[in-house]
Amino acid sequence: MSHDAIHRWSTDAVPPSQRLDYWVSAVCEGFLEMDVTSPKAGSFGATLESAPLGPIVVNQVRGSAQDVYRTRRAIAHSRNNYFYLLCKADSAWVAVQDGRSARLLPGDAVLVDSRRLYEFHLLQSADTISIELPTAWVDAWIPDAGDQVARRIDGQSGWGGVLSGFVRQLTPELAAKPPMPAELLSDQLGSLLALATGSGAANEPDKGRAALRRRVLDATRERHAECGLTAASVARGLGISERSLHRCLVAGESSAQGPTTFAAALAGFRMAAARRMLADARFDRLGIAQIGYRVGLADASHFVRQCRAHLGATPGELRRRR
Repeated sequence: MSHDAIHRWSTDAVPPSQRLDYWVSAVCEGFLEMDVTSPKAGSFGATLESAPLGPIVVNQVRGSAQDVYRTRRAIAHSRNNYFYLLCKADSAWVAVQDGRSARLLPGDAVLVDSRRLYEFHLLQSADTISIELPTAWVDAWIPDAGDQVARRIDGQSGWGGVLSGFVRQLTPELAAKPPMPAELLSDQLGSLLALATGSGAANEPDKGRAALRRRVLDATRERHAECGLTAASVARGLGISERSLHRCLVAGESSAQGPTTFAAALAGFRMAAARRMLADARFDRLGIAQIGYRVGLADASHFVRQCRAHLGATPGELRRRR
């Protein structure tokens, strides 16, 4: 299948008596090797849809109540391992790893590591967004990732609420046709995950971290008009690692501006420039798409959506109000 295709497995493909066995095979093929049981074995049904989004993979599971187990045998037979970030919005469930049992309410998120035993008890339904995260990718965002597994991330408040809302937007359909570069979306996810797990604060002295943050924001402001600008590109230009860039942005009760993410900072600079141009009659000779291009957004419809989200109105409305 092509890179942007959505891979799909459904128990509708087999007779009811074979559906649970089919599902176990689908889970092993679509995720990694696991055992699955269900109290609804006689009427079991489920679907799995999966699509890549840059370095991560977005999976959406729908179906009957089930219990999922990552066993020692499965770990021994796995050639690849990942972290998984899971968010279930419709009902409570339980995740167990490393002796911790996280009782999760609708909207909460949790991180697990496939290199260690875990259990999921999906008590009412299996409807879940599960984001597959390469271990090296997670380690770059969360220094103590191993200590964060099976800990409830509150999906109703603080950065956990922001992370939950973002994850619930990451469907396979969006991954197959992302509204902005996949690298920006995955960077945003990493930043929010670091903030929600309390891993944003770096060990460097506050003064040095604040200075690096100013350099990063200044460089992003100067280059905001580049279409497709990424955190990796800004980091290369500053001679720092991408990890350092993200961590200096998400760290920061000591920062006067507070924690942020690269994607949020970039959008803020672009929208500030757009607001200035739309408020200045000298730029009326430029069409809406041309102004969008000047602030780094080559897609006119994306520019309109960004203005509506950040400035509260479309570009045309902002001009008419002036």
